[in-house]
Amino acid sequence: MTSKKVHITEVVLRDAHQSLLATRMRTADMLPACDKLDKAGFWSLEAWGGATFDSCLRFLKEDPWERLRLLKKALPKTPIQMLLRGQNLLGYRHYSDDVVEAFVAKAAANGVDVFRIFDAMNDLRNLEVSVKAVLKSGKHAQGAICYTTSPVHTIEHFVEQAKELEAMGCHSIAIKDMAGLITPARTVELFTALSKATKLPLAFHSHTTVGTANICMYLAVEHGARHVDTAISSMSWGTSHSPTESMVVAFRGTPYDTGLDLELLQQIGFYFREVRKKYRQFESEYADIDTRVQVNQVPGGMISNLSNQLKEQGALGRMNEVLAEIPRVREDLGYPPLVTPTSQIVGTQAVLNVLTGKRYKNITNEVKLYLQGRYGKAPGTINEQVRKMAIGNEEIITCRPADRLKPEMHRLREEIGELAKSEEDVLTYAMFPEIGRKFLEERATGTLKPEPLAPVVETPAAAGVTPLAPTDFNVTVHGETYHIRVTGVGHKADDLRPYFVSVDGVPEEILIEALAETVPTEAGLVDTKRVSKGSKRPKASKEGHVTSSMPGTVVDVVVKVGSKVKAGDAVLVIEAMKMENEVPAPVAGTVKAVNVAKGDSVNPDEALVEIE
Repeated sequence: MTSKKVHITEVVLRDAHQSLLATRMRTADMLPACDKLDKAGFWSLEAWGGATFDSCLRFLKEDPWERLRLLKKALPKTPIQMLLRGQNLLGYRHYSDDVVEAFVAKAAANGVDVFRIFDAMNDLRNLEVSVKAVLKSGKHAQGAICYTTSPVHTIEHFVEQAKELEAMGCHSIAIKDMAGLITPARTVELFTALSKATKLPLAFHSHTTVGTANICMYLAVEHGARHVDTAISSMSWGTSHSPTESMVVAFRGTPYDTGLDLELLQQIGFYFREVRKKYRQFESEYADIDTRVQVNQVPGGMISNLSNQLKEQGALGRMNEVLAEIPRVREDLGYPPLVTPTSQIVGTQAVLNVLTGKRYKNITNEVKLYLQGRYGKAPGTINEQVRKMAIGNEEIITCRPADRLKPEMHRLREEIGELAKSEEDVLTYAMFPEIGRKFLEERATGTLKPEPLAPVVETPAAAGVTPLAPTDFNVTVHGETYHIRVTGVGHKADDLRPYFVSVDGVPEEILIEALAETVPTEAGLVDTKRVSKGSKRPKASKEGHVTSSMPGTVVDVVVKVGSKVKAGDAVLVIEAMKMENEVPAPVAGTVKAVNVAKGDSVNPDEALVEIE
């Protein structure tokens, strides 16, 4: 008789802190818990992949490969699981097949035992090479289907995808409900159909954003799921996952009993309760139940990103317009699931459509690539009028996008040169060329320095004195009022000091130039004279002044002084919300001034380029 025991994948070392703490948990805070985690009896521990690779390099200044090796050594009995974005691996573009094969081989060799592989488009052609590479490595290949809702995402559609994954050689199949969209009734319908269509083990992954994930998980198990993802209670709920201890209790005494030791799990929960306090600067006050996803299909984390962008432009009052525009953009693009990177692609375009006052007046480079077929096949029908506006008569790719990519490993090895001390270093550079190179350079010079964690800022009541600078106040900008709470202050570097604040509950970091020293004290933040350096660029005031529609970073300057341009020609490329956007010339003429350089931060209303 087939066992009905439920196997738990604990996600505290990856998805839980990615969902709640901006993926900022450091390896040093993971290792002390590993002995108990290893004894708990989990089917696997998700500890790598997703945004952890990027975060290690960009913020924590840790080698992600070394993290994997340390965790493997500390978890000898429990399989380590990673999240892999198919042909995208851990980056935001498709990589050539030789890069995919090399990455999977090294991940397996360094400690990954279970690979959960998905594609943001649910284009299963983008999983083929990854799955084959995992099978070759002798590890567990779990094919994942991104759950979403649309006219084309029917039960029959998901069942067909499950059959394809089985035929591909996957060992198990996961339903990845990244936005917490699935309802109890839909859960019953989906897992009943999947159980009849495939003999492979089924896994259920969801988020507690809406608050119904626990119910859905139990129903999924009753109708065929044998693997579930949970997060230890102190790192659960909100945009995270169902609490591990709660679900162990729910299954106890049933045919699905996990057999896990509740007291041991409670000890693990107490440990991470204390660890979480260290990362409070990355917490959002709005990480609680949020049912808006059921109305507009926008995940909670995506709403936070949109909120940040709109606040920076004094346009928070237009959030409802953006939320209404997102489903329209998603329909125009053929109903892609809203998961990295398609969530950023759709969300950024929706913001542009609203703020420019005209739909698709500005189209991001990523939308252009998407509409050209470079991310894969859209699940539904694409709006041909929008495609024409974006790419004109350019060729539309119908093959697997990576079929058009030449092998890259040789070129990557040459480009990074002696900075790479191993094949893993080459792959680090491959994933994120700019931050990867910077990481390797800083490692070589011994200057790796992680971002600071905010010290505790005591309240006046706790300290017994009145602070000289307020830590909790309101600010009104462009008619919008924001609640600001200072949560901490970092170490000064180059006369700039990072301040950690929450803006209407959303964690932010701002850099302020030091004209006089300010330090955290027992009384709070003592501030004498400190002002922002501010922009030195002229304010846009003429028709020929080129501006950005949103705050961002300059990734390319296409023109120089003296260049002749036509109206609509690209003059700059700006990155915002991880998406690149070409900034066009508003008029024809000659470039008289270029007020930006690559790497500069820019804001709306600044004259970035002047054309006459």
